[in-house]
Amino acid sequence: MGLGVNLHSLNYDMLDDCVDLFIDTFSKAPWHDVYESRKQVIDFFENYMKNNYFIGYVLKIGDELAGLCLGAKKPCLQGMEYFIDQFCVSDKFQGQGAGSKFLELIEFDIKKQEINTIVLTTSKGFPSEKFYIKNGFKTSANAILLAK
Repeated sequence: MGLGVNLHSLNYDMLDDCVDLFIDTFSKAPWHDVYESRKQVIDFFENYMKNNYFIGYVLKIGDELAGLCLGAKKPCLQGMEYFIDQFCVSDKFQGQGAGSKFLELIEFDIKKQEINTIVLTTSKGFPSEKFYIKNGFKTSANAILLAK
């Protein structure tokens, strides 16, 4: 990562570029997500950003948007934790350490905010599972994801 790598808080000025990166990333393999419209994704971002506990980040390499992270802080018995809901890195920067650097910068920033844990979910068998494990995340033996 020879170019300037910078972490920024996600704000409304960045919304269009972040929506583009999100759609571009998650509409491709291995996710193949399909969206009703661009407005659907914009609404998703705006709903997150209106949340009082919202914490969003963007990674810039030079002047380029290289990654984005949407999440929220939430109380837990040990204090506060940061739940990452969406995390992606542009195809252009994947496989070069940008994602790992992005997580490192996020972890440093949340610790400054006295948030002591990062929690996330991902799909079993997807490249993201290996990525997160490589970056120190562990599966929880006593937790399962349920939906109805």
